[in-house]
Order: sequence, then structure tokens, then C-alpha cells
Amino acid sequence: MPDDAIAAKSTTARMPPAPKLAFAHCGFHCVDLPRLTEFYSRVLGFTETDRGVVRGLDIVFLSWDAKDHHQVALVAGRPDTSGFNHINQLSFRVPSIHDVQAVYQRVKDEPGVHDMRGTNHGNAFAFYFRDPEGNRIEIFCDTPWYITQPCIELLDLSKPADVILQEAEAFCRQMPGFKPVKDWEAEAAAKIAGHAARA
Repeated sequence: MPDDAIAAKSTTARMPPAPKLAFAHCGFHCVDLPRLTEFYSRVLGFTETDRGVVRGLDIVFLSWDAKDHHQVALVAGRPDTSGFNHINQLSFRVPSIHDVQAVYQRVKDEPGVHDMRGTNHGNAFAFYFRDPEGNRIEIFCDTPWYITQPCIELLDLSKPADVILQEAEAFCRQMPGFKPVKDWEAEAAAKIAGHAARA
């Protein structure tokens, strides 16, 4: 075995077990801090929990949950000349397709919001859009099914929720890997436990 492989293996062997990680919050720089603060508060329903200055830049903290001081942190200082969007997306889970549709209704006519797309992933219904500064947001809910991923099917969020559910179930039942999501979760839990035991 090469020396570098031996070194890597011995380093891994000395590492403590990885703790279970849970997504807590995200933060990103923005061009117009007041505009994005107002958008995330008024349109997406976040509450401002704090604000201040960090390293000379204004920062605003927002949350939906009192147990989380912040779920989103907006920081001034993003140059408006940059054509690169430095984050892939912010993803937020909601309880049901009704909630995904509610966000769609709130956002669809909002000035500056663009690149809107409803998507059926089989295991989730998602609504993607870009906020007024081009940051991509995903609002999604889980479905009762699993199908082999990735799956990206257009979803018309203007349809009644019961129609969406019926059509999605019919679609999923004919796709590879179809099973109740609880079965997939049990398999995934065993896989994760096995991985943790080997780590």
C-alpha cells in the first residue's frame, strides 16, 4: 500500500465518530439588504430576530422558529457587478402540497422574482424560484412515495391539490424503484447505521 494511502487510513482510524448533523441555518451576502429583508419577511413570512454589524457589514437575522435564533442571515456587501450566484439554493421544507401552493401564490406576481418552476421529484413536490437578487429558493414537501432519483418532472401548481396527488401517484407507480417512502427510509436507516458502524 502506498505511504500516502497508509497515512490517510491511519488518520481516519484516529478520528472520532461523526456526530449527526442537522441543517440549521444559512447566510449569504446581498446587494440591497433592506430590499431582501423586506422580501424574506413580507413574502416568505420570516421574522427579523436580530440585527447588527459583523466585520463592518450590516447583518439581519431571520427565523420562523423561536428555537432557532436564525434560519437565514442576510449580510450586506455583495457586489452588484458580479454575474456569479455564489450559492446554489436555499431549500425549505413545508408540511404539504397546500403549503407549496400557498408560497407559489404569494410569490408568482412579486416584482423581481423570476425563474419559477414547479417540479415533481416523485419523493417531493417542489417550487423553485429566484429572489429579487437571483438567489435560488426551493420550497418543498415530501410525498408518501419513493422512486429512483433524480426525477425532474414539470408540476403545474395551479391545479387542485387532490389532482396533483392523484396524478403524481399514478406517475410514481410506473417509475423504477417505486415503494412507500417508509420502506425506503427503513432501508436508508440500515444503510446509514452500517456506514456509521464502519466509520
